[in-house]
Amino acid sequence: MKVRTLIIAVAVAVSATFVAACGSSDKSSTSTSSGSTGSNSLTIYSSLPLQGDSRPQSQAVVNGEKIALDEAGGKVGPYAIKYTSLDDSTAAAGKWDPGAVSNNARKAAQDKSTIAYLGEFNSGASAISIPILNQAGILQISPSNTYVGLTREGGEPGEPDKYYPTGKRTYGRVVPADHIQAAAQVSYMKDAGCTTVYILNDKEVYGLGIATTVAKNAQTAGLKVAGNEGLDPKAANYRSIATKIKSSGADCIFFGGITDNNAVQLWKDLYAANPTAKLFGPDGVAESAFASKIGPSEKNTYITNPTLDPKLYPPSAQKFFATYKKQFGIDPEPYAIYGYEAMTDALLAIKNAGDKGNDRQAVIDAFFNLKDRDSVLGKYSIDKNGDTTLSSYGGNRIVGGKLVFDKVIEAQPTQ
Repeated sequence: MKVRTLIIAVAVAVSATFVAACGSSDKSSTSTSSGSTGSNSLTIYSSLPLQGDSRPQSQAVVNGEKIALDEAGGKVGPYAIKYTSLDDSTAAAGKWDPGAVSNNARKAAQDKSTIAYLGEFNSGASAISIPILNQAGILQISPSNTYVGLTREGGEPGEPDKYYPTGKRTYGRVVPADHIQAAAQVSYMKDAGCTTVYILNDKEVYGLGIATTVAKNAQTAGLKVAGNEGLDPKAANYRSIATKIKSSGADCIFFGGITDNNAVQLWKDLYAANPTAKLFGPDGVAESAFASKIGPSEKNTYITNPTLDPKLYPPSAQKFFATYKKQFGIDPEPYAIYGYEAMTDALLAIKNAGDKGNDRQAVIDAFFNLKDRDSVLGKYSIDKNGDTTLSSYGGNRIVGGKLVFDKVIEAQPTQ
């Protein structure tokens, strides 16, 4: 069994267990959760990893969500909105944790006032929470999930249907998925002069997923793939694999994974053994916790993430960036604007549901009916899968320990 299949199978099994525990099989419970909350006081939950290396990025997403709700005055028409931020990480794990994710999803599912759930940050975490929230009939919007299999075919067998036990879609995202990011990565590689790439991953749903998709795109584009293997995120060092890659003759290396899974140590070891190789990473490492710690290897580093140069966004985005800087005293992490957009879409779905703004299914329907929306990210729609029609990714370099925008990458995915 492939690693990702195993992870997802366990995730769905855990989800099913917890859903059963919260009484989703009870007919009266299902009936209540899929209709009106029965109140004009509604709750929107956020679930993100607020411990470990992901904390700065996640806190920026929370800040973005709060700004959007504050701008709405904490209300949508007659509905008062309560915002509750949950932590899906643990101190012991130092990153997102399956048990914490399940607890958060169950908490939202059991709360009769819940109208929407913003999360998770990590795709593997959403593989756990989506089935729970789907059974409860709650709209879920992720500000950052990019794993393809959550919404469409192209991942493991049975995806995405395995995440939706009711047979109805309840989940969407405001960030372009990895079939687009992978194409952008390969385009970036070719522009940088890569001929042979060695691919690594952290064995998580997201990491293995993006690594696999990058490998497919690289081969289609004529690049040689010298290897594709998973790493132990708890290893003391990666000198052995770094030496192996040097022997392979690869001039470029791609890592599919997140900062929390020892990405900084990996980068240092890869650079030490391959000082001329170009190092590529996805949005999972597009954050200050990574950029500020990789040292001299930054000059060889290329990162993709969906956030573009602020100057390329519409005036409403300029206002958001200015508000964020004024309110929090620092520039936002890349995903802050997606937190803002996820909250804005949730509020807009409530508004567009009209006099059924406290009806869960009506709000879900309203989200999936978002078309040609002028937003801080530009104009986009939500398609039948729950995906945004946005397709641009940003290429980034790291200078002085900071992520610096390089170029817009428009690439056609292979699937």
